Amino acid sequence: MMVLPFLGFAGATGAAISGRRGLALLLWGLSLAVLLALFREHATDALHLVF
Repeated sequence: MMVLPFLGFAGATGAAISGRRGLALLLWGLSLAVLLALFREHATDALHLVF
């Protein structure tokens, strides 16, 4: 699941290099949204530590 934002950022970089600015911004924004959503899911999980 964590690979999705990185693939999106790689796609955005490829689009930017090829001169497709609109697509690059769209992919970057979507990747950022996915990254923040995944962070929210992971940051709110309780740690079940047993010592």
